Amino acid sequence: MSSEHATDSPTQGGHDGEPPEKDDSGKKDEGKRGFRFPSALTVLAIVTIAVWALSFAIPSGEYQRGEDGKPVQGSYHHTPSPEDFIQRLNDLFLSPVNGLYGIRDADTGQVAPDNAGDLYGAAGVFLFVIAIGAFITVVFATGALDRGIARLAHRLRTRGAVLIIAIMTVFSVLGSVEGFAEETLGFYGLIIPLMLALGYDRMVATGTIILGAGVGVMCSTVNPFATGVASSAADISLGDGIVLRVVMLVVLTAVTIAYVVRYAVRVKADPSRSLVGFLPGDREQAAEAATTEPEELTRTHKIVLVAVTLTFAFMIFAIIPWAQVLTGDANAVAYVWELDWSFAELSALFIVAAVLVGLLAGLGEEKLSSTLIQGAGDFISPALIIMLARGVTVIMNNAKVTDTVLHSMEGAVSGTSSAVFGIMIFVVNLPLAFLIPSTSGHATLAMPILAPLADFADVPRALVVTAWQAASGWMNLWVPTTAVIMGGIALAKVGYNQYLRFVFPLLVILFVLICGFVAIGSSLS
Repeated sequence: MSSEHATDSPTQGGHDGEPPEKDDSGKKDEGKRGFRFPSALTVLAIVTIAVWALSFAIPSGEYQRGEDGKPVQGSYHHTPSPEDFIQRLNDLFLSPVNGLYGIRDADTGQVAPDNAGDLYGAAGVFLFVIAIGAFITVVFATGALDRGIARLAHRLRTRGAVLIIAIMTVFSVLGSVEGFAEETLGFYGLIIPLMLALGYDRMVATGTIILGAGVGVMCSTVNPFATGVASSAADISLGDGIVLRVVMLVVLTAVTIAYVVRYAVRVKADPSRSLVGFLPGDREQAAEAATTEPEELTRTHKIVLVAVTLTFAFMIFAIIPWAQVLTGDANAVAYVWELDWSFAELSALFIVAAVLVGLLAGLGEEKLSSTLIQGAGDFISPALIIMLARGVTVIMNNAKVTDTVLHSMEGAVSGTSSAVFGIMIFVVNLPLAFLIPSTSGHATLAMPILAPLADFADVPRALVVTAWQAASGWMNLWVPTTAVIMGGIALAKVGYNQYLRFVFPLLVILFVLICGFVAIGSSLS
């Protein structure tokens, strides 16, 4: 669920949640294992130790804070280090614990699990990820979403361009609201035969699936694993900045769909222009698979799909600051009917919704209970990554080096226009997204430093969140460290070099458009 999921979340491989079959033809010799990029958990463990070591070399310092808690520009000053070696060693030891439920002392600013003060750890986001993981797993266990997409694809099987548009639109919306990413691996077995039967090649199917969901994640509106985690780390509402993100979603999804459709039309008119060609038996097997009609949606399936739609619609309603959006005034007083929900309420919403969907689907007490537990377990990986990343932030906070790093970046943005600032945030995050392909880990690590820069540049922190997630999503459309890309092309039997050749022009187009959006968004804010 999210490009987060590119490395962190479980693979929802098929209709029953089992991993999809993978082609073994490309496996390396057991004795010749090549280099494998470490997991996000390993990367963050290394980062934790590296940051702890660097904290001894970075001078301690801090900004004066205003009444709103934001740093005052120009007020940075050096301070003596508040900790000795033993205390810092204890911070390293307790960093995962502090990352989950560390408490920040109101007087000293130090974070420890037994302090009195405000919660600094990521316990709220941690539970939110677990809750939505349980919900999504229950939805997949009903078979409603899988069969709904299968019915849509089969119904449009004779209208190729419309089929591509429909699938990519559905995947983009799912990517934008719940981080639909690794779940797409379960649809290759359905979509590839349909595309081949319509005269397209395997690259059309690959682009439809990967880019459809990928552009949605890149333009996340309320995706809990990207927008949600980043907004929490930036100390803003999940709904802040949603107008710009919706506009980006519409425009960039349309551009991406047009790109895939253009290639599909060209290949159908002249198969020799295919970047991947056709494998023996493709046409025969595809024609047979395309004529096999999926089972009808049952009444229960329809009820589940309505319940899922209403759940996400209610979530969007509950988190949007309606007074600010409708009046254009960032300081507008909230309407009496605004809910202003945050992670605590949203966690409860998805737990209740998971139970409700399970009951509506008739899963039964035993099946529902086991599915809820399975979903929570499957999503423990991204939750742990959030915890570890926040632990790194605690180390920097307790050593009083966070403001020193922020001060060094303040010099880089000082004097730049708001438009240039927005583009800089996008570009700076590209290499970070490669090193930490986990969206939630990347957000938790970077936002405490990047978000205050928006205060100095006089732009909303929501703009930083939007630019950050665009960078993360853009990278996850092609980097070879993500399961969505490498698993997808393996299932489609498409070479990575062939996929890069296909997607490169689109990446350039999206890069330019994103820079334009964040520049305009910064200037208008």
